[in-house]
Order: sequence, then structure tokens, then C-alpha cells
Amino acid sequence: MKFEDPKNLALSNAFLITALLSITYIIAGFLLDFFNVIHLIILDVLVFAFSYFIIRHTSNKFIYDKIKIIYKTIHKLKVEESDELKSKISKQSIDMVNQEVLEWGERQRKEIMQLKQLANYRREFLGNISHELKTPIFNIQGYVLTLLDGGLEDPKINQEFLLRTEKSINRMIAIVEDLEAISQLESGELKLEFSKFNIVDLTKDVIEFLEIKAKKKNIKVKLDRNYERPIHVTADKKRIRQALINLIDNSIKYGKDKEGLTVVSFFDMDENVLVEVTDNGLGIDRENIPRIFERFYRTDKARSREQGGTGLGLAIVKHVIEAHNQAINVRSSLGIGTTFGFTLKKA
Repeated sequence: MKFEDPKNLALSNAFLITALLSITYIIAGFLLDFFNVIHLIILDVLVFAFSYFIIRHTSNKFIYDKIKIIYKTIHKLKVEESDELKSKISKQSIDMVNQEVLEWGERQRKEIMQLKQLANYRREFLGNISHELKTPIFNIQGYVLTLLDGGLEDPKINQEFLLRTEKSINRMIAIVEDLEAISQLESGELKLEFSKFNIVDLTKDVIEFLEIKAKKKNIKVKLDRNYERPIHVTADKKRIRQALINLIDNSIKYGKDKEGLTVVSFFDMDENVLVEVTDNGLGIDRENIPRIFERFYRTDKARSREQGGTGLGLAIVKHVIEAHNQAINVRSSLGIGTTFGFTLKKA
């Protein structure tokens, strides 16, 4: 930006004002007498002098002083560019870069750890699914080979082995269907059909559905009390029924034989309803609790496979509840029992 000298600026402005007044006075001179023209010329000179000094004072006060401040600031900044300041800036820059590198390194370390965990989980998952499918496949192969080796001719053998084959096939179908359900829930392909229903009545229906299985182990399944009033929730009834079946079935599998007890309770949580399924079974070790909702994860693999199931029940429950934008939790103690709790939107 180019600044003019305040003196020249004042002089030019004064001349401009005077010129305009002179033109006015010349025009007026044609109308006035000579004496008045002389009087006006003298007045013009006085106005010129007065305008010059006023404008010069204004320029010095509001323009020149401001420019001096700017130049002083620039000069001060130049003076401060000493070796000490450069050293300080250099040190600050190095510290900043060092901090950024450390933060980047920490982020990379965490990402590498997560990738390793995912890789371990993937290997474990593939190993589990391979084992789960391999068992019924080998069983089917053995049954078929037995029938081909002559068992087909024996009515007692062929019927028994065909029934075992059917059981193994059904197990494989269940595993595939459960994996498909989890995949659809995770990807959002499975659309929930929300409706208003009485969660107490639905739970009673599930308890009745699992009654025969519970009686085989002499395990009692009941509600914690008699609910006279309905408890309405808004959710996908079919999926919540599936979640309840998986939780209650799980409590029956790991319940105490002949003295087992599973109790379902409901609690008012303002906008939500808390549903809890509590049993007095074997319980879960604290170190296993964070992983029980993983696919195929079993705390006691040998006993779990004896009990049947796909190993995907709790994983499905977790995905169903989270698809409703609700939460599920678990608390357990070895030898005392386990409680699963999940929330649903109150209708």
C-alpha cells in the first residue's frame, strides 16, 4: 500500500476547496459589484489558509500517527528476530513435531493391536465354524457308509441311522440359518417389524414352548410373580421371542439337574422395560463374561456340545437387542447362577 505525505495531501485538498469556492465567486461576480468581488477574494484566501491547516492537522493526527504505530510494530518484530528467538521457535517446532510423531506412533500401535486381535478372532471363528460343521458332516458320512455296507438291508439299523442322519442335517441347517440371521442383523438387511404387544404373554408362551425340555432335566421355569396387568412394549415380536427362547434355553442347558430354577422378571425403567432371565446354574467365570456373546464361544466346550445347540444363541440375542437400539448385559458367579438382562421400549 502506498501512503501520501500528509502535507501534500492537506495542500491538495485545500486547493480543491479553494478552487470550488473561486468558481462560485466568479459566477457571483457577474451579479455583484466590484467591491463585493474583492471582499470575496480576501475571504477565499482566508478559507484556503484555514482549510490547509485544519486538513494538515487531521492528517497528522489520524493518518500519520497510525502509520507510525505500524512501522514501530514492524520494527519491533524485526528486532526480536534474534538468535535467542530463533532458538526458541526451533525448539518449540521440534517438540511439536516430536509430540505429533509420538501420537502417530501410538495410534499405529493401537491399530496394529486391533488388527492382531481381529486376525486371532477370525482364525478362532473359522476354526470353530469348521469344527461345528465338520462334526455333523462326519456323522452323516459314517451313517451313510454303514448303510451302504449292508445296514440298509436291516430294518432296525437303517431306520436308526437314517434318523441320526436327519438329526445331523438339521444341526447343519440350524448353524447356517443362525449365521445367516446374524449376518443380516449386522448388515441391516434384516428389517425389524415393530408392533405393540404384551411381553408377559409372550414370555409365558416361550416358557410353555420349552416346558418339555425343562422337565427332562427337572428344571422349573417360571415368572417371578403373577403379573395381573399387561406390560406392553414396542418391538419385533418374532425376534424378541427368538431372543427369549435362546436365553431360557441357555439357562436350561446349564441349569442344575433336578433342582434347577429359571425365573423371568420385568422391571419398569421409565421409558423402557427391563427383562431379566435368572438361573441358579453353573455360573460363568469372570474372565469368560466379556466373550460370551461371541459366535461359537463356549465356556465349557465339551459340555456345551453335549448339550447341543449351534453355539450362536447368545450372539443372536445380542444382535437382536442391539438392532432395537437397546442394551443387553450379564452378571454371573460360579456355582451360584447367571442373570441376563435386556431392555425394550415401553409402548
